[in-house]
Amino acid sequence: MMSDLPNIDPEAFAAIEAVRLGNPDARAPKILLLYGSLRERSYSRLVVEEAERLLKAYGAETRIFNPAGLPLPDGAEADHPKVVELRELASWCDGMVWCSPERHGSMSGIMKAQIDWIPLSIGAVRPTQGKTLAVMQVCGGSQSFNAVNQLRVLGRWMRMLTIPNQSSVAKAFLEFDEDGRMKPSSYYQRIVDVVEELMKFTYLVQGRESYLVDRYSERVESAAELSARVNQKNI
Repeated sequence: MMSDLPNIDPEAFAAIEAVRLGNPDARAPKILLLYGSLRERSYSRLVVEEAERLLKAYGAETRIFNPAGLPLPDGAEADHPKVVELRELASWCDGMVWCSPERHGSMSGIMKAQIDWIPLSIGAVRPTQGKTLAVMQVCGGSQSFNAVNQLRVLGRWMRMLTIPNQSSVAKAFLEFDEDGRMKPSSYYQRIVDVVEELMKFTYLVQGRESYLVDRYSERVESAAELSARVNQKNI
C-alpha cells in the first residue's frame, strides 16, 4: 500500500496499535466514504480517493459510494437501486468519511441528498448510531469551515461519533496534479491526520457501540412497551 502513497514519510507513518486502545481482538474497520460532486474532476471525490488509499494502508476495508443516479430525497421510492445500495453500505460500515465542496457557504445538495436518504431508523435498527465519522471539505477559494461545521451537525443528528479533527482544503484546484493525485502540502498532511484519528476512534469504539449508545429514555420506553404487552387483557 505504501507504494501508492508517494507523499508519505514511511518513518513517520505509524501503524495503528489497536491493543493500546483496549481492543486486542480488533478486526479491520469497515469505512464508507461519501463525496458531494458529480463533476468529472470532482475535488471532493479526489480527496475521498486519497483518504481511501490511506485507510487501506492503515488496514481498513473501504467502499466509496458514487452518488451519480441517486434521486432527490422523496423523489423516488426507497427501493430505488441507488438508495438500496447506499442504505446497505450505511448498515455495513463501522465508520464514514464525508467530504463536500462548499457552495454558497454550505455543503452541496448532492452531499445533503445522500445523508437525507440514510434514515434515522430502518425498522428497529438505526443504521448510523454509534458509528464513527470524519468530516472534510474542499473550497474553490480561501479556506472555510462552513461545510464541515454543517456536516458535524448532521453527524450529531444521526447519532454518530464525529472525531475532533477535520480537513478543509483551500483552492483545491491547485492541490492536485493532472493525474488527480494530491500534491504534498500541509493540506495533505491534515488529511493523513484525520484518517489516522478516524482509525483510532473506530478501533476504540469497535465492540462497544451498543453500550455507548444505550440510553435511559429508550430503556424506559422499552419497559413500558413490554409492560403493555404482557398485561394486555385480550390476545
